[in-house]
Amino acid sequence: MGSARAKGMTESVLKMERIHFSYGRRPVLEGVDLTLESGEFLALAGPNGSGKSTLVKLAFGSIQADSGKIFLFGKPVTRFREWSRIGYVSQKANSFNLDFPATVREVVASGLYGKLGLFRRMKRQHWIRVEEVIHQVGLSALADQRIGRLSGGQQQRAFIARALVSDPDLLILDEPTVGVDTASAREFHRLLGHLHREKGLSLLLITHDLQAVTDVVDRVIWLGRERSMAEEAGPPVPDEGDRILMAAGQDAGRAFREGGVDAKVTHPLL
Repeated sequence: MGSARAKGMTESVLKMERIHFSYGRRPVLEGVDLTLESGEFLALAGPNGSGKSTLVKLAFGSIQADSGKIFLFGKPVTRFREWSRIGYVSQKANSFNLDFPATVREVVASGLYGKLGLFRRMKRQHWIRVEEVIHQVGLSALADQRIGRLSGGQQQRAFIARALVSDPDLLILDEPTVGVDTASAREFHRLLGHLHREKGLSLLLITHDLQAVTDVVDRVIWLGRERSMAEEAGPPVPDEGDRILMAAGQDAGRAFREGGVDAKVTHPLL
């Protein structure tokens, strides 16, 4: 996987070009252009129902756009097969049965099953890797605890470790701090920033809490019910309801012309 990162330093991890998508006859997204570069930490922010999760589904190829092009690591998403290069962390409630009597170590190890194949036989090097990522997320002291006994923030750290154990090039997190207290969410975002800086990991974070992430991300895309724009992350400046422009101390109009995203959401998701 290290060689893939070395080759991909100038490679776009995710690229969407002029994406249009509708549910039935209801247009949802129109003209989405989005690029996530290798080693970049990008936040996709917006209110609930604005279409953020739809964009993630499109990126994974689980739903198809009406028109436009989507590329993962330079390949059309319809031909992409290297799914071990992508780690995914969903909302806690949807990602694991917390009543299942599994320890943190076992939950993290389950992230290797896709690579190990049907029989899932763990070898010594696999367990070493499990311990490494548990240490990275600060859960070594809780490795033998059942996942359901951890706090919400600790559980999400375990799920990050599970996503990282296969050594992905891209980590996608879909509203990972929903239901997590403010202090734990703050620590969680700091952990993501550390992984980004120290490991050079590419991250796409889906969130509705813009204020919580601007200190750790490289860029923010705001997806509202009217339009979305992407600029360098900085203090959000509300403008006309759902329109938000982030300029980070530069001329906003110039920054937008030089590479911002201009996407229209014509029908918010319910």
